Amino acid sequence: MKDEFGIRVDDSTVRFERVLPGPIEKAWSYLADSDKRAQWFTSGALPAKVGEPFEMTFHHADYSPHKSPPPPGYENVDREPQKMTSILLALEPPHRLAFTFGKPIADGQYSEVDIRLTPTADGKVKLTLTHSKLPDRAYALNISGGWHSHLSMLQHRAEDRVPPSIWDIWRQLQGVYDKRYD
Repeated sequence: MKDEFGIRVDDSTVRFERVLPGPIEKAWSYLADSDKRAQWFTSGALPAKVGEPFEMTFHHADYSPHKSPPPPGYENVDREPQKMTSILLALEPPHRLAFTFGKPIADGQYSEVDIRLTPTADGKVKLTLTHSKLPDRAYALNISGGWHSHLSMLQHRAEDRVPPSIWDIWRQLQGVYDKRYD
């Protein structure tokens, strides 16, 4: 596995970087287009205005034709689509998408995901994903394994490759972030 690990920026923030094939409009389509985003993360139409809520639906079983059983405790996540309501925080095509993530974690506050795309000199696109306002280390560990796995799905799809089962990637990461975030 290449070193594509996220880093813990501070106690409440993790960051991931990937390089995707260009042009930037192609990379953006994997963020903004519901059908393409469903291939690696969630389906759901983005709202037209910042501040509006929208529904994101995870379909873990549909990310790859390669199947493996989910880990213990994740069986329902694989069997049935999982819905999450988010609030759009930024929409700046084709450079930035930001939204709240999950349920409120403290005092009605949500964690936040900010994805930025930047063209590179060689015609590729640098993706930077920052997940902030994480409540604690355990949450950061879980989120990091998840983002690492989902971004691997994105990398495969953007490069027109068939991804492995998301659960196979997830299993390879067990304990890795725990050691990296010491």
